[in-house]
Amino acid sequence: MKITILGTAYPYRGGLTAFNERLAKEFMAEGDQVKIETFTLQYPNFLFPGKTQYSTESAPDGLYIERSVNSVNPFNWWSVGRKIAKDAPDLLIIKFWLPFMAPCFGTIARLVSRNGKTKVVSILDNIIPHEKRLADRLLSNYFASSVDAFVAMSKSVLNDLSLFDKQKPRAFCAHPLYDNFGAQKSREEACAELNLDPSVSYLLFFGFIRDYKGLDILLEAMSDARIRQKNVKLIVAGEFYGNSDKYFELERQLNLKGAVLWHNDFIADSQVSSYFAVSDMVVQPYKSATQSGVTQIAYHFEKPMLVTNVGGLAEIVPNGKVGYVVEPNATAVADALCDFYEGDRTQLFTENVKEEKKKYAWSRMTGTIKSLV
Repeated sequence: MKITILGTAYPYRGGLTAFNERLAKEFMAEGDQVKIETFTLQYPNFLFPGKTQYSTESAPDGLYIERSVNSVNPFNWWSVGRKIAKDAPDLLIIKFWLPFMAPCFGTIARLVSRNGKTKVVSILDNIIPHEKRLADRLLSNYFASSVDAFVAMSKSVLNDLSLFDKQKPRAFCAHPLYDNFGAQKSREEACAELNLDPSVSYLLFFGFIRDYKGLDILLEAMSDARIRQKNVKLIVAGEFYGNSDKYFELERQLNLKGAVLWHNDFIADSQVSSYFAVSDMVVQPYKSATQSGVTQIAYHFEKPMLVTNVGGLAEIVPNGKVGYVVEPNATAVADALCDFYEGDRTQLFTENVKEEKKKYAWSRMTGTIKSLV
């Protein structure tokens, strides 16, 4: 097939980039011809909550990426839409994560569909965003009406889709593994790289820090007297997308100084493996969720997980098998952490992770998309 992927890619950074580029490589491995149309402007700087949108890594090998899309310029949408329509791919794939992108993506999709050949499939991160804003419903509806078929990566998103469309073809396919962050490292090597004491046990909170991800819940859990008695520290690895002061104030109030290691820059792809290698378990105490790419990095690096019972997280982390599914409160999180260490669950969970991760091959995602087409 001739395929165009519309969305985030190099020189932009983050999970969206990793997903689109890895998806392109899987299609190419299957013999398809793939092009990625990415942004000249993704977010205006005043709307972007982080330090920079751009990667400091080298460009990926073997991918055809063209920067053409301006997310806020309607004249550009018409130009890009007509260009892709003229190129006439068999398939246009759009990963949708935020209503802000709906006017841009929805307009381009409509223009491309006019060529009478190209089918438009959207992979949905969310259709209802975690952090709601005025006009979200209207914008998501505009985008949904421009698409021919949908792939949802959690059943909760598949259910949410029915609020916008009940007729078009759709399928569920769990988020594939993020296996593009290199090979596993030894714990000793990773501790040396990150300047960490190998005699200490580490828990990992990984990724952009936003309110809905529940870092405050995890800090409160770390203050539990049972946890304090253990030689356990929490690594918070990721950039703040919002107010950081409240977390540092909570750390002070809970007397956690020294128990939390703050690594609050964007974690480059080349460093990701080190953070997972040093950690005993990946903790995601989210207050709301659909699915999470962090769980799929944890699967790749064969790490046990703790997630909360929100959105689609419980669908991919079998409770008591590869980790824990708990309610989103500090007591439940602390109880699970104590069980993990006191019950010496590491080996059991790790062996089960190795088996469970086989479900999340990228060929399942490409196969799902092609079945819809």
